[in-house]
Amino acid sequence: MHSPVEYRPAQPADVADCIVIRGQTRENAVSVARLAALGITYESWRESVQSGALPGFVCCDGARIVGYCFGERATGEVVVLALLPGFEHRGIGRQLLNRVVAELIRAGHARLFLGCSADPASRSYGFYRHLGWRSTGQVDHHGDELLEYHGAAAGKL
Repeated sequence: MHSPVEYRPAQPADVADCIVIRGQTRENAVSVARLAALGITYESWRESVQSGALPGFVCCDGARIVGYCFGERATGEVVVLALLPGFEHRGIGRQLLNRVVAELIRAGHARLFLGCSADPASRSYGFYRHLGWRSTGQVDHHGDELLEYHGAAAGKL
């Protein structure tokens, strides 16, 4: 049996752990160097959390962060959902996503969006679709398929 985990709003001090976890995910791991090349640094991420521009939630197993999800308040984009491999298949990703979706809906967004692998063999492909996210038929500048979610109409994931 797994130990219970806890969820809480992300704090600026969590960003360092989030960056490490981002490089340890099973699929779509992103290194610190790649994040920096995309313009995502510890400082920029921390400032976005501090200012409220990037609300997010973390999942903790004791004092250790094991997963997180962040969304962009201004646009309604879910920008990242990451989870350590040892904590998969426990509903943690869904819970984190639910919390960010609710936060973005409270911020006034009826339509949310995210970039996701277009490869049906990837886990994220089925994960988001199972939860009601639908393809827009568009691809973002990273080559990911854009999915949308009409949260106010669809209810909770």
